[in-house]
Amino acid sequence: MSNKQYFFLVLILGSMTALSPFSIDMYLPAFAQIADGMHTTVETVALSLSSYFIGLAGGQLLYGPLLDKFGRKKPLYVGLCIYLLASFGCFAAQSIDMLIIARFVQAIGGCAAGVASIAMVRDLFPINQNAKVFALLMLVLGTSPMIAPTVGGFVADAMNWRVIFLILASIAAAIFLAVIFFLPDRYQPDPTISLKPVPILTGFWVVLSTPQFYTYAISGAMSFAGLFVYVAGAPVVFMKIYHMDAKAFGLMFAGLSVGFIGASQLNSLMLKRFRSEQIVPKALVIQLISGALFLFASWQNWLGVPEIIGMIFIQLSCIGILAPNMSALSIAPFERNAGTASSLLGALQLGIGAGATMGMSAINVTNIIPLSAVMCGAGLLSCTIYFISRRRIKTPLVTGGSGIVAH
Repeated sequence: MSNKQYFFLVLILGSMTALSPFSIDMYLPAFAQIADGMHTTVETVALSLSSYFIGLAGGQLLYGPLLDKFGRKKPLYVGLCIYLLASFGCFAAQSIDMLIIARFVQAIGGCAAGVASIAMVRDLFPINQNAKVFALLMLVLGTSPMIAPTVGGFVADAMNWRVIFLILASIAAAIFLAVIFFLPDRYQPDPTISLKPVPILTGFWVVLSTPQFYTYAISGAMSFAGLFVYVAGAPVVFMKIYHMDAKAFGLMFAGLSVGFIGASQLNSLMLKRFRSEQIVPKALVIQLISGALFLFASWQNWLGVPEIIGMIFIQLSCIGILAPNMSALSIAPFERNAGTASSLLGALQLGIGAGATMGMSAINVTNIIPLSAVMCGAGLLSCTIYFISRRRIKTPLVTGGSGIVAH
């Protein structure tokens, strides 16, 4: 394909991938405003973030078999329609309970775009380009923490937090139109795939029991949990403890995303010389060491706001390198069931992330220690799982360098 076609496909897939992150990040600066308007606490408002993560995790498992059986576009259309309706539900919510429920339904719809985008990378691009494409998707994905909270902060200040959900509905509508008119669907639906519970569970088990999948998917999900914990904990830490206003928080959040974006693009350059399986262990070790230093310095009360931002920047940079490599290596062994594999990958990432954010929401955070401790724990678990499980991969498919090879 031409460079123009390549760029356009990556842009559409990246926009699909970024829908849920936008839905997460855009309303974060409005937590205090929502809490005041609904006569509740910021910690309770954070439960609407947890419910979104739970909906994402559950929805991932729902759409995988549907994408493999009916093709990529039909389930995607259904999901985007659900997302649009739920966005209007969030806009109209009159209580925190209604908002929490509407956010759950919004996630169920929105995750169709994320699952489809991962599966379509496997459909539309040669397998030896998958890690590079995932890195480019991370570039689009990484702009959401730069743009979304900044826009959300200004919208909340200038108008009202409810308008944020009208903007999200508009973004989903634009993606819907782009998918209809500009996104090809080269996957041939497989009508032999059963949607009965037992065959679906069997299909998930086949994917999950593949050593290459569970090594990189579970280890990657643990690493990625550090990002979820940061997203859930940052409003409480910076706005409640350090008294940042909505605009300042949005700008800080945007600045920290530069680490995630820059690292994902650095990874694209590294893939010209190194394979993904060579990059992963080094990045995991750096994430663990920096996380341990973050926790120790927090425990000793050595960190002010600039130092905290610097430590989080390093953690997000490691995740930015690891995420595209882990995703590419996880789905590399699969072709016909790429939808099932991508949905299970997303469910693991989001399920573990939801658990971590619920844990953060349940803690009465009065300092930086809980955030640093959970981020350090995520790095430790990721490293442990990877170095134990990788020995079970007998003929790994690896990406980067000269392409994908088995060895």
